[in-house]
Amino acid sequence: MGTTQLETVPEPKYWQLKTVLSEALESEFSVGEILPNERDLAARFGVARATLRQALEQLELEGRLQRRRGVGTTVAPPRVGVAVGTEQHAWPGAGDDVWQAVDCAVAAPPAAVAAALETGREESVYTVRRSRVSHGQPVAAELLYIPASSVPELSAIDAPSGPARARAVLRELQRLELEGQESAVELGSARADDAKELDRLPGAPVLVVTTRFLAEGRTAALSVATYRADTCRLTFGDSGGVEIHQDPERRAS
Repeated sequence: MGTTQLETVPEPKYWQLKTVLSEALESEFSVGEILPNERDLAARFGVARATLRQALEQLELEGRLQRRRGVGTTVAPPRVGVAVGTEQHAWPGAGDDVWQAVDCAVAAPPAAVAAALETGREESVYTVRRSRVSHGQPVAAELLYIPASSVPELSAIDAPSGPARARAVLRELQRLELEGQESAVELGSARADDAKELDRLPGAPVLVVTTRFLAEGRTAALSVATYRADTCRLTFGDSGGVEIHQDPERRAS
């Protein structure tokens, strides 16, 4: 990095430093590269380490940097585009679905999920757990709730356990004719289990995308996907699917 002098401006000093660091990231560093330590960076730019930390924290919130335990601060990969509100619909696991099946359990879902699925409070459903990875880093975790009525032909032989059971449930689900899907997005905080899977601290900002899959005039499946807010952005349009945007300067409006 160069030794660009910081000019006196009304903005906080850490904000100006953030701009200088952002320009350096574009011109001098590649995705995954480790930045110099805080002491060297602070000396190079002539700022206090507290100011530097504020600038680094802001860049992390914007998804430009990642702080990894035991590694240091690295340049983050481009944000994952989460497509919502598209006209093209598909069952989870169909087509070019990039999610990876992790596990499947049979248990009574949370009350809010049971209400959405219109199942009894104590009625067990299949809970498929899946993960999404980009550039070798976890970016999202999903819980997909599927009532037994949506996969009536599923047998223990077809779905023994773990990822195999998850894939079997998804295959059986695709026998239904998908009539449509509805998605809602909200900002949330990572719970302990989500934080561990996403390599974040509990309470870190996340995007929660809830999707209802409709078939036979009812909610045949419900997906609750938790995305890292520092690595994901929302996209709108009719292209469908999930895209990887290569230009880190592009921002969702």
